[in-house]
Amino acid sequence: MAEIVGGFLMPHNPMLTLAPQAADPEQGKVIFDSFEKIVNRVKELEADTAIIIGDDHYTNFGPHCFPACLIATGDIDGPVEPFLNIERAPMANNEELAQHILKTGYDEGIDWSFAKSLTVDHSIAIPHHLAVKSVPGLKTIPIYLNAAVAPLLPSKRAYQIGESIKHAVESWSGNERVVVYGTGGISHWVGSVGMGRINPEFDHRILEMFRNGDIEGLIALDDETILNEGGDGCLEIKNWICAMGAFPGATTETISYEAVPQWITGMGFAEIKMAA
Repeated sequence: MAEIVGGFLMPHNPMLTLAPQAADPEQGKVIFDSFEKIVNRVKELEADTAIIIGDDHYTNFGPHCFPACLIATGDIDGPVEPFLNIERAPMANNEELAQHILKTGYDEGIDWSFAKSLTVDHSIAIPHHLAVKSVPGLKTIPIYLNAAVAPLLPSKRAYQIGESIKHAVESWSGNERVVVYGTGGISHWVGSVGMGRINPEFDHRILEMFRNGDIEGLIALDDETILNEGGDGCLEIKNWICAMGAFPGATTETISYEAVPQWITGMGFAEIKMAA
């Protein structure tokens, strides 16, 4: 039987590969060491599939189509952005498990969109580059949530999608050992008034809520509050909430946090700790 063996929360900031040298060297070391800790932990868990939960940035989707939630069930490659300094290349998908997650979601009322072929953007490509590629044999299932364009996916729905992912993995007949990555955030303003601002106080509040497993409190944070306190980029905590849905009753252990003005983002890392 397949099982979810671990989960992690992490940023997907494009500056990590676009301009890694721009950050303060000490902060940069903390951040890249955090990715390395995740890699080592995933190796310890002997995972073979990573479900990466990200969100589009007007890259693959636009006025013609804004899927509330999308799963890639076929060929994937990336990144689509040439400026990331990551060579575009195929990524190994776990297609059969991805299709099972899709079908299970349909049975449970999750209105998945799906892509049989997808070139991913940085929200998937950065975690893949820094926390998948160096784990031998680790496959990737990309998931996109609408955390960018109003009307946004409700946080409660994000959590329910995570729950459905858990049900799908645990009902799969294979022997996969799965890790779940919730990516993005925390505070940052992108292409809007306030760009460059970081709110460490709000970021620490968010990290504490995850640390305490306060899912009800996180879901109760309305989008306007998140937007005002953490910026439009902070809405990506919906991806984190989705990841937590795959671990009912879980808490998290913070790995690190750095407010990096050169990367215009408060960047947090945590490991999800399953309930006993």
